Amino acid sequence: MNIFQLIARSILRKSFHLSVWTIEQFYDIALYEEKARQLNELPDGTLGKEIAACLKRNNLRLVPGFESHDLKHVLLGFEMTAVHEIRLQAFMLGNGNLTIPSFSVFIFGALFLPELWYTFCQDFKNGYSAKPISSWTIEDFAHCEITTLREAVFNYAPVKRRSSIGAYIDILLGAADMLFRLLFNWLPDASWMVKAGAYIAILLGASGMLFCLPFLFSSSMADIVGAGFPFVGGAIIAGAGLIALSNVAKSNRASYG
Repeated sequence: MNIFQLIARSILRKSFHLSVWTIEQFYDIALYEEKARQLNELPDGTLGKEIAACLKRNNLRLVPGFESHDLKHVLLGFEMTAVHEIRLQAFMLGNGNLTIPSFSVFIFGALFLPELWYTFCQDFKNGYSAKPISSWTIEDFAHCEITTLREAVFNYAPVKRRSSIGAYIDILLGAADMLFRLLFNWLPDASWMVKAGAYIAILLGASGMLFCLPFLFSSSMADIVGAGFPFVGGAIIAGAGLIALSNVAKSNRASYG
């Protein structure tokens, strides 16, 4: 893992910690700590017990207003890390959870982790093929056996109309795989790759900022928090692209001077 990937993951990790801390300032945390204790009292093997164990293992608490989010982490097997958070959002977007926070978090993370785009595509495809769970809540499923729930989710038989789109997604995934192999294995000119990456960073960063901008004026705190950090991330990425272009231009002038 190179220095840029380490920096990107550090930014994501700190951004998520800050967003959770911001949300917690508007709620009575004691209520959610009591809820976690109740989950821990459930029998072994239940979803609720596994959620409580996961929170304790990672030294985390239920996020106020987003308790079902922790349900999905545990049920689907995604770890409580920044990278797996983006993977979870990719899965849930494919699963039909087309919400502003989900889009915002995914775009924010994807911009910082271009080397995982193919993985995100696979997660999206898996979510599309799985049983829809965006409406599942801890209250409804905490007492259920987690193995039974996982079988129901991952052995879901999609209706025919979904299969044609699934085939289209397979084509896109194959094309993405070929593109990544081309870019990272076959291109000999490193400066060309840097320049192309810089332009892509500027385009994606600016697009992310424009996408998030309207939600910064929302009256919902979840929308503001969900869009605020991706907006800042888009600005950082676009700025990094401009800096990279500037460095390439300086290098070219030096080589010809």
